[in-house]
Amino acid sequence: MTFMIFDLRLPLMTGLVSKKINNLKGLALVPGDKSISHRALMFGALASGETTVTGILEGEDVFRTADALRAMGVSIALLNSKNDVWRIQGMGENPLHTPESVLDLGNSGTSARLLMGLVAGYPISASFTGDDSLRRRPMERVIKPLKQMGAKFEMSVEDRLPLRITGSSSLRPIHYLMPVASAQVKSSILLAGLHANGKTTVVEPQPTRDHTERMLEFFGAKVFSETQSDGSNSVTLEGGQVLTGRNVVVPSDPSSAAFLTVAALITEDSDIVIPNVLMNPLRTGIYDTLIEMGANIVFENASDKHGEPVADIRVKSSVLKGVRVPPKRVPSMIDEFPILSVAAAFADGDTVMTDLSELRVKESDRLAAIAKGLEATGVKAEMGKDSLIVHGSGHSVEGGCTIETGFDHRIAMSFLIMGLSSRSPVAVDDAKTIATSFPDFAALMNRLGAKID
Repeated sequence: MTFMIFDLRLPLMTGLVSKKINNLKGLALVPGDKSISHRALMFGALASGETTVTGILEGEDVFRTADALRAMGVSIALLNSKNDVWRIQGMGENPLHTPESVLDLGNSGTSARLLMGLVAGYPISASFTGDDSLRRRPMERVIKPLKQMGAKFEMSVEDRLPLRITGSSSLRPIHYLMPVASAQVKSSILLAGLHANGKTTVVEPQPTRDHTERMLEFFGAKVFSETQSDGSNSVTLEGGQVLTGRNVVVPSDPSSAAFLTVAALITEDSDIVIPNVLMNPLRTGIYDTLIEMGANIVFENASDKHGEPVADIRVKSSVLKGVRVPPKRVPSMIDEFPILSVAAAFADGDTVMTDLSELRVKESDRLAAIAKGLEATGVKAEMGKDSLIVHGSGHSVEGGCTIETGFDHRIAMSFLIMGLSSRSPVAVDDAKTIATSFPDFAALMNRLGAKID
């Protein structure tokens, strides 16, 4: 007899179709922030004592991080039947273990790059791989500084997974000037820097999301950040600091909330509330841009939780106008350009986006995927090497097509949102990858009044 085994963490679906609706109404609880979920697991694993994490994103990317940490000897378990509180028994002064098998990180670039920095500080070896998309993504930006610190790498294809990393118990501290602003690279170096013999400094050309710095401080470490006169940002960490287990509450993901926000903006007579959303100023560029476009967005009940600002977001349907996105804002909204492009398609006039080279090395070539998707839906757009101009119609778009997602969750969700206000339905060829960041996306949207099936 033959048995079939399914991974129940992934929805058993391929394509989805979204259709025009009248409005969206209600309260929408979006998943926990993915960036903070990854880091809570990693810092809890390194800390002395127990860490509990509530509100963690239970998506495929975060599961990959948890599985990798378990493979290296970390105890991670669920505390209750609702699966909403995770308990991590930190390793403290004890070393991580060499995993017995290859660490498969699926589609998660955050898992791959940050875990390299974590492994680099221990005298162990670990092999990393991922899906087809992750194996195409560049890793040299992380490998180079970690090599300088004393980690060793073996790979069959330069700059790509699969690879094997061997760490060291005596890493060298470095002063590293990052050629490209990347929170993942910065975080990887800082994770390694925890085990370096001295001060490690990372200088980023523009400030990027600072969840690693904030969480290091929350777990008891001292981190020093300073903005330079040229706009660059310097972050310094003394090696050898001991982290202490904490209780972490993960706020809702502003990147996930952006899909619902744009959906309400472009759909007539809509009024939704998204509670407890992370409002870190290095993550809210999409909201700043939408407000400049004329969006009716109000932030309510602002507070601070565990070093991170949060607020409820209330969104009502709005008449949008095209804008030029300031280049300095790009790092704070790098993941939101697919959904911003959808908003731009419904805006009156041109929306100009530049300095988008980082979009070409995401889960897909997002810049090309956005431009191709807009063209398929009847929206005029001009794509450059690192730029995009969307010629907004000021009203509904045609739709009536199937979008090739390139297995990119943000491309899939963005064009499903577009279908809610298009004259004809919009389909995506594969929606399985949505589970990496927003497993309940279609069901949540439908509860608000969407038609996605």
